[in-house]
Amino acid sequence: MEQRISLVTLGVADVAASRAFYERLGWKASSASMDEVVFFDMGGMIFGLYGQSDLSKDTGLTNTPTPGCTTLAYNTRSREEVDHFMGVVEEAGATTLKPPVDMSWGGYVGYFADPDGHPWEISWVPHFPVLEDGSLDIPA
Repeated sequence: MEQRISLVTLGVADVAASRAFYERLGWKASSASMDEVVFFDMGGMIFGLYGQSDLSKDTGLTNTPTPGCTTLAYNTRSREEVDHFMGVVEEAGATTLKPPVDMSWGGYVGYFADPDGHPWEISWVPHFPVLEDGSLDIPA
């Protein structure tokens, strides 16, 4: 099995409302999106939004996981961008979970929740610079 993730799908309460939130961030939904599921091309990976009840039915999960079991991250190219993008997501309707703070390991990190409560990290990590194509430069 190749070391990669093809698709990350979040279970959401209202697909249209969640789509609108991510589109307020400037994201563009794929033309493959439908009312029931939305896809965002993340440059080599797909980010999806799917109704939680349908996702639970498809997976067979009877105890639906609550948001917070996993975090998603958006790394920035500078410390200042962390503050900027925290403002952008708040304006789009996100809830700040933790304002940005300097980390003991040298980074700068803040956390927010999307409208369904999924936690996101916005971080500047000087050890993993963001390349021009948006990927992270991490040691092999």
